[in-house]
Amino acid sequence: MKTKQLTQYLNTLLNSDNINDYCPNGLQVEGKPEIGKIITGVTASERLIDAAIEHQADAILVHHGYFWKGESQVITGLKKNRLAKLLKHDINLLAYHLPIDVHSDLGNNAVLANLLGITNVVPVESVKPKGVLMQGKLSTPMSIDQFGQLVNSKLQREPLINAVNNELVSTIAWCTGGGQGYIDVAAELGVDVFLTGEASEQTIHSSREFGIHFVAAGHHATERYGVKSVGEHLANEFGLDVQFVDIHNPV
Repeated sequence: MKTKQLTQYLNTLLNSDNINDYCPNGLQVEGKPEIGKIITGVTASERLIDAAIEHQADAILVHHGYFWKGESQVITGLKKNRLAKLLKHDINLLAYHLPIDVHSDLGNNAVLANLLGITNVVPVESVKPKGVLMQGKLSTPMSIDQFGQLVNSKLQREPLINAVNNELVSTIAWCTGGGQGYIDVAAELGVDVFLTGEASEQTIHSSREFGIHFVAAGHHATERYGVKSVGEHLANEFGLDVQFVDIHNPV
């Protein structure tokens, strides 16, 4: 498949042109003009690039790419090392940040809901882009400890939990990754639990004072699934050789 054709397809599929983001979405580093094998992963780290080289991939597709707003523009250190390997081996780097978070079927939030058995899933309309914060219901009411066990079993990561009472929980809001700042909005929704990837010091105080259970299940752990799903979609749609490589990250 032509690199330009794949990029155009992904841009349309993920609606990237209509989402205001903190980085460029789409083709970030140009490589070979044709793509047959793709490595997908959460972050375009050097270890993921090394895996792509080992597998003789033509492209890497990630959620966390490069060229973030506010970062230094000089090409030194780890940025130089990463780009040098991509360019030397003529590997395309495609990255989609918020578009992979919010896609209604393939996105991080959507796939996490499926994993955890969340039903009645709807986006929180007041938060943009649409789909970055979601709300729904657990398929079965359970204690917060049981919910933590569910998260642990599905994500293979023991979550950080701040419990505020012993009542059964049934309603939930969530934002994968670094979405702890949305706890105020989640509390205003009146849900029982707010789940995200990370916690900040003030998040626990907000949880206690708003009276909402807080669960931090890991930035990496909550965001494995969107890019993996997009890769599987490409394999099914175009017959491309796509492999997800999970580079362990405890955060």
